[in-house]
Amino acid sequence: MFSDVRGSPDPPTGVPQIGLPQTGLPQTGLSRRRRPAPSWTMGPGLPSDAMAAWSEIDVHGEDYDEFAFLQGHAEWAGLPWDGPPAVERRAVDVGGGRRLSALLWGRGAPELVLVHGAGQNAHTWDTFAMATNRPLVAVDLPGHGHSDWRDDRDYSPAANGEALASLFDQLAPDSEVVVGMSLGGLSSLRVAAGRPELVRRLVLVDITPGIGRRDADQPRPPVPTDLLAGPRTFESFQALLDVTAATMPHRSPESIIPGLRHNSKPLEDGQWGWRYDQLFDPARMTADQPPPDMTPLWDDIRGLRIPTMLVRGGRSPVVTDEAVARFVEHRPDARVETVPDAGHAVQNDKPLELAALVSDFVG
Repeated sequence: MFSDVRGSPDPPTGVPQIGLPQTGLPQTGLSRRRRPAPSWTMGPGLPSDAMAAWSEIDVHGEDYDEFAFLQGHAEWAGLPWDGPPAVERRAVDVGGGRRLSALLWGRGAPELVLVHGAGQNAHTWDTFAMATNRPLVAVDLPGHGHSDWRDDRDYSPAANGEALASLFDQLAPDSEVVVGMSLGGLSSLRVAAGRPELVRRLVLVDITPGIGRRDADQPRPPVPTDLLAGPRTFESFQALLDVTAATMPHRSPESIIPGLRHNSKPLEDGQWGWRYDQLFDPARMTADQPPPDMTPLWDDIRGLRIPTMLVRGGRSPVVTDEAVARFVEHRPDARVETVPDAGHAVQNDKPLELAALVSDFVG
């Protein structure tokens, strides 16, 4: 759910075999020199030097430096750090008096567009962006991150798709591929169906229109997505951190801070709240209630006439085997990959592996 929260306690030592060769990726940052893996002693999945650097960052002010965590992420991934990358925040008017915000990475025309899932924001792609070493745009969906909220709270794929199409038109009209995770994937699918000239290749990350769960009939512990229907305000950032950490028992609280800070903000009354809007009505939603019916979007899958890849998280319960079979039935020419040890947010758990897959897909 939260950007920059890693799911694996082991340092990445290279790109494992996941349906593509280990070499031959000249257009991705993975082919560049790699730093030696740092020591891993201050919390699962994060090197001690990154944790020490993060402890010096003031996360409590509204004007915190949103790019201050990037060096730590590079350390975590073993990527080279030659100084801050070229990245800036940009906002565009998408109609209806609303603006969408995005992060522009690199110089030159964007080659990739990245769209996050529900309850996330553009920073969920930070490590992925540094690994690809390509100019790209990472979008804040409507109602998320620094983008405007909607008065009608319509954050459906159709409504999101209209806003995204306008942003694509303005910031990345000639991009080579759109990568959408979860809600961002379905929203990007709507763009591909309605404005096919804006989406030349499509990567769906752990999502299909059939959003059943592989573990639907099994009890499960709390997970970060449960927070979508939880409280909206908290007494302090620490209180927010405590609630979030309870849904991530495999993570040290310190390692959660960067992503949580990107996804929260101080309020005028001294409390803290989420940076994303109320996406669902808590009166009609529980943690075990099925999500809204997205199955009509199978028609969009069937109608695609562009190269398409589905990337599934090996540990994620979101995409069922039946959904994969239906996806292949509708798009027998599509590529399907599974990233081992990745949960639903593959870009968080295994950003280097996902970057390699996308770079190989683009060619």
